[in-house]
Amino acid sequence: MALEVYIKKKLGDFVLNAAFNADRQCIGILGASGCGKSMMLKCIAGIETPDEGYIKLDGRVLFDSNQKINLPPQKRHVGYLFQNYALFPSMTVEENIRSGIRLKDKNAQRAVIKQYVQQFHLQGLEKHYPSQLSGGQQQRAALARMLAAGPEMILLDEPFSAMDAHLKDAMQREMAGIIEQFNGHSLIVSHSRDELYKLCPTLAVMDRGSLLYMNETKKVFDDPKYVQAARLTGCKNISPIRKIDNRHIEALDWGIVLETAEEIDDAVTHVGIRAHHLISCGGHGTMKNEFPIELVDTLEAPFEIQYFVRNKETPDRQPLWWKVNKHEVNGAADTAVGEYLSVAPEDIMLLNDKYSNI
Repeated sequence: MALEVYIKKKLGDFVLNAAFNADRQCIGILGASGCGKSMMLKCIAGIETPDEGYIKLDGRVLFDSNQKINLPPQKRHVGYLFQNYALFPSMTVEENIRSGIRLKDKNAQRAVIKQYVQQFHLQGLEKHYPSQLSGGQQQRAALARMLAAGPEMILLDEPFSAMDAHLKDAMQREMAGIIEQFNGHSLIVSHSRDELYKLCPTLAVMDRGSLLYMNETKKVFDDPKYVQAARLTGCKNISPIRKIDNRHIEALDWGIVLETAEEIDDAVTHVGIRAHHLISCGGHGTMKNEFPIELVDTLEAPFEIQYFVRNKETPDRQPLWWKVNKHEVNGAADTAVGEYLSVAPEDIMLLNDKYSNI
């Protein structure tokens, strides 16, 4: 069974134009702030109404502008976890959970509340109000309320944005278990590539209101295809190119000629190199894509050294970002830089700038 989404909605100069089909799986939607991620979730949930299009969940029509169908949120059987969790402040934990239950029988309601209190480790907090809960406890209470309603799909809007870093790791592990057990569709939107990489087997990249690229998460990172997707998945080194032949390009920003593992078609406008794919080498001509370097700057992070280096033969060009794990660096960070770097042809990402002709 599938989730089918084809919707358009205009807000001032911004246009949401989202179209995708997905089987039952956890899909991550990666995009920068303001790209339309949350608006798309709200349209699916029925909180916002698209201008046109349709939304179908396992064959059931939730919205269709042509057929004049627009089910209210409570009839869509879609659970929505807001960024701030949106617990009712005047209700206790158990009252919040009860508010999501569709069963009328009181004994059945109590059984469901007990089940989710135990599942989300909320024992002893049943009579607490949201203001008395930590961020992690609020999230667990909101998840319990959402799942107690028996949704066919869950939508998670930046679920970890309000948490400190140490709490995120623990909650991401819990969330992974919840998603794995949930027998339905799930969508998570985030601007954090790390969160979505951990949680979602499928990833869609969203930019300027549209879904740019969707594939298995690891494939999106390995071959993002678009400049915008490469940036969102963390690629620091992106340059426009001049095509030399079917296997060679010049990276114009760096003044470097590179050999590629795959043929270069005419749609390629840029090249991308992830910072950890650059390798220090001796410059003896034994490795492909070698070039001499000079050090521009160094930044030290807790577990890695970040170098900014330029092609020594074209010192007027832009530097590249190179990351090295600290255990690979012997001696002082600045003196550990060799005279040459290289990048394997298979690690070169050939990219298209979707907006280059706009």
